Amino acid sequence: MKFRKHLPLLCLVLGATTACTSEKETAAMDKPKQEVAAKSGIDIWPVLDIEVKQTKEVEDRIKSIMSTMTLEQKVAQMIQPEIRDITVEDMRKYGFGSFLNGGGAFPNNNKQSTPQDWIKLAEDLYQASIDDSLDGSTIPTMWGTDAVHGHNNVIGATLFPHNIGLGAANNPDLIEKIANATATEVMVTGIDWVFAPTVATVRDDRWGRTYESYSEDPEIVRTYAAAIVHGLQGHAGKDFLSDNRVISTVKHFVGDGGTVGGDDQGDNIAREQELFEIHAQGYVGGLEAGAQSVMASFNSWHGEKIHGHKYLLNDVLKDKMGFDGFIVGDWNGHGQVKGCTNGDCAQAANAGLDIYMVPTDAWKPLYENLIKQVNEGIIPMARIDDAVSRILRVKIRAGLFEKPSPANRKFSGKTELIGQESHRDIAKQAVRESLVLLKNKNALLPLNPKAHVLVAGDGADNIGKQSGGWTITWQGTNNTNDDFPGGTSIYDGIKAHVEAADGSVELNESGSYEKKPDVAIVVFGEEPYAEGHGDREHLDYQRGVKSDLAMLKKLKAEGIPVVSLFISGRPLWMNQELNASDAFVAVWLPGSEGSAVADVLFTDKEGQRQYDTTGRLSFSWPNSPYDAVLNKGDEDYSPLFAYGYGLSYDDKDSLGDDLSETYEDLAANAEAKKIFTGTLQKPWVLLLNEGATDQFVVASTAELGAVSYRTVDRNVQEDAFRLTVSNATEAAGVKIAAKSFFREDLSNELLRKSAITFMVKPESAIEGSVSLTMSCESEGDAPGSCTGSVDLTEQLKSVEQGSWATLSVDLQCFSKQGVDFTGLVVPFNLTATGSVTMSISDIAFDFDAAETATVSCN
Repeated sequence: MKFRKHLPLLCLVLGATTACTSEKETAAMDKPKQEVAAKSGIDIWPVLDIEVKQTKEVEDRIKSIMSTMTLEQKVAQMIQPEIRDITVEDMRKYGFGSFLNGGGAFPNNNKQSTPQDWIKLAEDLYQASIDDSLDGSTIPTMWGTDAVHGHNNVIGATLFPHNIGLGAANNPDLIEKIANATATEVMVTGIDWVFAPTVATVRDDRWGRTYESYSEDPEIVRTYAAAIVHGLQGHAGKDFLSDNRVISTVKHFVGDGGTVGGDDQGDNIAREQELFEIHAQGYVGGLEAGAQSVMASFNSWHGEKIHGHKYLLNDVLKDKMGFDGFIVGDWNGHGQVKGCTNGDCAQAANAGLDIYMVPTDAWKPLYENLIKQVNEGIIPMARIDDAVSRILRVKIRAGLFEKPSPANRKFSGKTELIGQESHRDIAKQAVRESLVLLKNKNALLPLNPKAHVLVAGDGADNIGKQSGGWTITWQGTNNTNDDFPGGTSIYDGIKAHVEAADGSVELNESGSYEKKPDVAIVVFGEEPYAEGHGDREHLDYQRGVKSDLAMLKKLKAEGIPVVSLFISGRPLWMNQELNASDAFVAVWLPGSEGSAVADVLFTDKEGQRQYDTTGRLSFSWPNSPYDAVLNKGDEDYSPLFAYGYGLSYDDKDSLGDDLSETYEDLAANAEAKKIFTGTLQKPWVLLLNEGATDQFVVASTAELGAVSYRTVDRNVQEDAFRLTVSNATEAAGVKIAAKSFFREDLSNELLRKSAITFMVKPESAIEGSVSLTMSCESEGDAPGSCTGSVDLTEQLKSVEQGSWATLSVDLQCFSKQGVDFTGLVVPFNLTATGSVTMSISDIAFDFDAAETATVSCN
């Protein structure tokens, strides 16, 4: 495949030897590693030279164990429930082959669980799995966990920079050390299997998992995949899966980083050769290094879900590429296969899935249905035997039959290894090497610490924000600095450096100060998110709000040099913020060791440079908010900062403060979003709520406690619904809400001065209160942290009973209360107390309606 190379004007003007990769380097990076241009179909895929070879001893042992197993025991090996959904007795009865803790799942459902709590659960479930008193099996179970940037579910663990930052460091040796340290900390808690590395090659930066990717360049992904696998599992012929190592999982096979529109769990429509050359290189690197498991992806390829894709899972991955480990599903991903549910999916097994990841109580019907489907001949016994053989092969290679139980393994219970200094030193090195300097006007950086420094921004003293998603909780939200013992914020490092040189520091999140500073360091950026909650419509940072920009402009207008430290999980369009900054550093998501940022930012007290800025962009930086699909080698490649860009302190920066701050708004002709038009519009679902109980509305009638719902007619059949509330207490109230399972970007609606409108017909007197609420809170967020509410009682009372009227509320009423329209979860939530009956229809956003809204907040 031939690519035209285009370096942006910035690289050429700078004349720097290290700011951008050279044409020669770029050409070398673009050169495909496999000569497949003339091939098609299955011939595109290589036979891999996998480090870990099959041995007669292991294969004979598999056959010996299999010969004694019943169908029920075999199917149990293929079931992976979640710790919140099974008991120790369930494990004793069924003998599950594995189990997992999802993001935000903890022993005893306690976020503050200690390593001893994790070990106890691991030990209890292990002992139950080898207890043959009920299920007749002594095959040991194994515990899988998402340790994606350190042992990120455990309080006090070392949290490394997320993958996007590691890609900017471009240091495979360092990556292997990170993986090794992660394996050690995981083993302290008795866990033997890690769901890492993620080897997505992201092509659309709107995707909410962009930060889980090392690069848009498949070569970095391929090299890093091998390094991570070696760090987790060890090297074949040396310490492979020894007492110092854990099982690794290369994920998500395949194409998750290339879905249309960056849609999480969406459709990848790449040609097969492109699927291999761009999206499968991490599997070439990771599998050749000996990875023992692969996780199937949520996405589809040309409309067919990967969890049910026999060609890719079986014909390509297993038969052609030669992978002999097991394929595990993702979180109920099998339930998305056509014709399947979470509790019934023979199609996935027949396609080549070996282990069903089945959280919730769906594990039991799935287990029973798989047994039934084998007995009925729907799933061939040979397919079950193949799956179980693969699972046993990995367990034998990992020594699980011989190793002591989890509580008695080499590192188990050695809590001093959790967050130990040597691991934090590796993390600090990764932070330093990941920083990318995008602007350095008048060589402002590095700073001399003998100064009065103002530190501002909501990311300055916020370890949770700097660590991003997959941090203790799934979304990385609802954490405080107290949840990171041993960790440091970016402010902590600045304070230590400056005070050690007899300078002074003032911390003020809003940018105010008592004494005018010599320099202001403003730390700001994206709030934490994970998976679909991070999907965006565009790449404009803080569109329609720009509160961080206002702070930068205020400080600059006061004659204070401004250093911007930008926390993010992807490149974003930041031209206004770049113009308002004298220096601008992309710090990505550095993790628990934020103090290391200051090591690079400041000289020592003698004015000598401590570290240079060596990070280089592993993702191209957009020239407009709609440059989401912008990748090295594109035909019309025109980024603001090219792949490989990054200033060293010796480079002359001629960026200036005059980047264009306008762009063609491709959303200008878009229609305003609709929520309910007689039917509920995607992605919204409707639910009733009373207290802590939710009930999804899936039929024409529904009832929950004091609230009932039914469809009614306004103009045509069932184009409205009636809400009846009877004696709802003021303490709880009852709600009917439209919500999404992920955060949705509705910033365009806010930017277009919209109101939310709906038709309403009061059908009784209002004996209580009615309010309209919007929220950007998701699971794990603190209640009220991202919610706005407007009382509509008086407005509803003014509508004639039995008549339809339109009510509307200016979106600024919610924005001013802290609702973030780039990540809305609930756009419409009517809460009522007392008693009322009313009908609702036509819920939608209306552009340019804010000033004339029934309730306006401008």
